[in-house]
Amino acid sequence: MFQETPIYSRLVAERGDIPQQVRADADRLLRDLEQVMRSPTASGLLARPNLSDRSTPPATR
Repeated sequence: MFQETPIYSRLVAERGDIPQQVRADADRLLRDLEQVMRSPTASGLLARPNLSDRSTPPATR
């Protein structure tokens, strides 16, 4: 992609390879998101109670 320069090599040695860390985190988040989107409750239809069927108000003290 680009030719590595001495200053880049020095920064990586001092601070770590931040672009590589960001790519790894983005890949992990993408895998997590794909797993969540494939789950049967991803739409939220099975996880949420139906609040519109409440015909009586909650008890008051």
